Amino acid sequence: MHHRTAACCLLAFCGMIFPTALASDAEGALEPPVVPYWDNWTDKQGISHLTKCKLTDFSLKTLAPHAEPQWTQHAHEGQATVETSVQPAHWKGGWRANPQVQWIVPLSGTWFVQSMDGTQVELNTGEALLSEDVDAATDRNGHTGHLSGNVGDAPVVLLITQFRDAHASHTACPAR
Repeated sequence: MHHRTAACCLLAFCGMIFPTALASDAEGALEPPVVPYWDNWTDKQGISHLTKCKLTDFSLKTLAPHAEPQWTQHAHEGQATVETSVQPAHWKGGWRANPQVQWIVPLSGTWFVQSMDGTQVELNTGEALLSEDVDAATDRNGHTGHLSGNVGDAPVVLLITQFRDAHASHTACPAR
């Protein structure tokens, strides 16, 4: 899938799941939306962290003839692969670093991620994670990258968009 198509699909999906109200000022002008996401990033020592971030750099554009304008934002550019993962109930992934920078959005179920610094978050349907722990080191406990798994008794369906040429930022909240 083309990178812009993948990014647009992901952000359009997030826009449906994160019902962000478009605020109006006194003259009726729309304010750009704010879309929350989690960033799983590594610091310069290779330790992963989870930080709550916001996508804010949206532009109001018409993307097709006869379509009304919509807010768009390009968090990543480059060749992308989109895959869907269905993890059985009680699935655990073990400690590992991702092979590529990727966006992960649960389509159903609840999924958890724990970073090397001990922070753990649960992502519910429609919440987004930017996972860029590709350069994670191994700590003294033998942990590398992140630990993830399913919460509850149901399978979890994840939409994963991997960017082949993207590089980890080594800072929190690189996607604005």
